[in-house]
Amino acid sequence: MENEDLNLVSEDKRFEKTRKLSIIEGASASVMSGAGDSYITPYAIELQANNFQVGLLSSLGGFIGPISQIFGSKLMEKYPRKRIVVTAVIFQASMWIALLSLGFIFLKHGKTEYLIPLLICAYVLYALFGSFGGPAWFSLMGDAVPQKIRGKYFSKRNRVSGIVSIAAASIAAILLYYTKEWGLIIYGFIILFAISAVFRYISAYFLSRHYVPKIKLEKGYYFSFWQFIKKAPSNNFGRFTLYIVAITLSVNIAGPFFAVYMWNDLQLNPLWFTAVNLSATIFSIIFIPFWGKFADRYGNREMLKIGSVFISILPALWLFSKSPIYLILVPQLISGIGWAAFNLAASNFIYDAVTVPRRGIVVAYYSILNGAGVFIGAALGGIIAQYSSIQFMNVFLFIFLISAIARGVFSLLFIPHIKEVCTGVLPAKKNPLLYLRELRQ
Repeated sequence: MENEDLNLVSEDKRFEKTRKLSIIEGASASVMSGAGDSYITPYAIELQANNFQVGLLSSLGGFIGPISQIFGSKLMEKYPRKRIVVTAVIFQASMWIALLSLGFIFLKHGKTEYLIPLLICAYVLYALFGSFGGPAWFSLMGDAVPQKIRGKYFSKRNRVSGIVSIAAASIAAILLYYTKEWGLIIYGFIILFAISAVFRYISAYFLSRHYVPKIKLEKGYYFSFWQFIKKAPSNNFGRFTLYIVAITLSVNIAGPFFAVYMWNDLQLNPLWFTAVNLSATIFSIIFIPFWGKFADRYGNREMLKIGSVFISILPALWLFSKSPIYLILVPQLISGIGWAAFNLAASNFIYDAVTVPRRGIVVAYYSILNGAGVFIGAALGGIIAQYSSIQFMNVFLFIFLISAIARGVFSLLFIPHIKEVCTGVLPAKKNPLLYLRELRQ
């Protein structure tokens, strides 16, 4: 018994170290996100991609990437989870080198017939490698973070990652501002993508230091994708998944085109463009500690419900003003509050609802369906943006309005049929809005 107690203490300390390392790893990955992911769309525009190609860039990456998660989850039967994650991250980091090399081709030859297709292919591979290790990472973090502290821990991790992402994107904006003034903006993107590659490699190093115990996958843990889909309407997690997919589809009708609208139609310079983009992240960082405590106290369903209200109305708020100050203080404020709640609730819901052996395969199937939502939504938005002949309003604002209506309708249809799965929360009959009053006392 004493040896067992010592082993448990030792494992707890290893998990505690892993949680600390994961925060550092998340910060490293956020440099990549802030300096690289934030500027893929402007990069494509500068390489002379049209609206449909911009939509395709987002939709194909969002659809094909998650398919790789099936293979990633199956590899957990043969290989350690850490090896899967680290390998995937190294390959993902390497794709930034491929992406920045297209900038050199553009500088030397201008736009060629194959430049944008190559950009799309490189970004799809980037998304594929990023998704490949997702089930294994989700599974190992489920082991490392106990249920009772998940809300608090992941709100802290997200907050640190958000701050780093803001800093990276801000520095990137200054770099792009000056390189654009000097007529060297492609060089600016090349520098940013090189930085993204370096920090993703650093992220792989910290992942390699995680403590990841062996996972026991008992017989019967596996079920097919079609079994998952067939049973989805009749079980709680399945209904939750269908709701998230519907929201993902609705979001991506408009998602790829906020950047296009600001960069092309509003012609915001890189500093204002970044300020508007980052403001939502800043507001999210401010509010996420509240949502973390809220989740641990009242559960994920209540937080999901409140978040859905905010994310449903925010695209429509872009219709009322072109001022970047308005965009920051109204729609982006709503975005920061709403998405902080919604994303934290969605990720925690999966941890709470799925058993450890099935966590990897379920995350893979969940991500594939989400990827289908991204593909359909972004493709639909791209078709409308490129080929519609709307005269009564700006086509991008029309797309934002469609997205807002779809989000609201799906939330009303699905949320009443999703039940809380987290144990230890207060009874649902107590109004969670009273929590605001309790915090002030």
